[in-house]
Amino acid sequence: MSGEPASSLPRSQPFSPSHTLSSAQNKRGSDWIYRSPQTGGARGIERIEAFFHQAGYAMHRHDTYAIGRTLSGVQSFRYRGSTRNSLPGGTMVLHPDEPHDGQAGTGDGFHYRMIYVDPALFQQALGGKPLPFLEGGLSNDPRLFAATQSLLRAMDSAIDPLEQDSALYDLAVALDTVAGAQDTPRPVDYRAATLARDYLLASLDRAVTLDELAAAAGRDRWSLSRDFRVLFGTSPHRYLTMRRLDLVRQLVLKGVSLADASAASGFADQSHMTRHFKHAWGVAPAQWLKMLGSPSAGSPSAGTR
Repeated sequence: MSGEPASSLPRSQPFSPSHTLSSAQNKRGSDWIYRSPQTGGARGIERIEAFFHQAGYAMHRHDTYAIGRTLSGVQSFRYRGSTRNSLPGGTMVLHPDEPHDGQAGTGDGFHYRMIYVDPALFQQALGGKPLPFLEGGLSNDPRLFAATQSLLRAMDSAIDPLEQDSALYDLAVALDTVAGAQDTPRPVDYRAATLARDYLLASLDRAVTLDELAAAAGRDRWSLSRDFRVLFGTSPHRYLTMRRLDLVRQLVLKGVSLADASAASGFADQSHMTRHFKHAWGVAPAQWLKMLGSPSAGSPSAGTR
């Protein structure tokens, strides 16, 4: 949901801990909207987090997809002739140019996150197929919920460019599948995918975009993203992240601190590395070192994360 708020509300506020809100904090606080920072060169995407006590948005429409999830409360909106109620655990999918509004369904208000995506990005990712359309504006399909996870996580930092493009591709495919489209087999380009993999392996210490990866491989960005998954079993971003984590493990086992190993492996900082490490192996790196009996686990530089 987007557009002008129905009441006189602040359009945006600096991020603060209150934006990772509990229901009690929201009841005491004011209505707010927070726009997530974007990576340099980000195109066709905007992410927001917001809380409203009562009316949020008057009837409006925009030319992007609006895809999101309600974090707490009941998020009610009029859409395609009837009132819908979004609850935590589901996914909202509002099609471009479809009128809708937004308001609280109960007296507790509603807290939500939303991503707005230029439909051209989905169209390109799907290779010319018609845009996916979900009739009711709401879905409980776990595939769609999982596909929005990276894009709708905490809004206080920008998403890595390659991660964003990989997530957009996954979301486009999930939307297409949930909307009932038939899968169409397509040829894959092994040479281009291999060139992309080699490029990633040579770029562990820096950020990589899907555009530069496509240029190095000589294939368009979305076809390359699809081919890479088919041939190597994961997205380019996930592949790069795992190789970086492999390097972190090698370095810390040699006695390098977690902070220095994170920097040398292309992560923004130790916290960024730790989040990915736990997602990959289910334990924090310091705990992993301790379980291995590594001397590095007891050093002050190992930290507690």
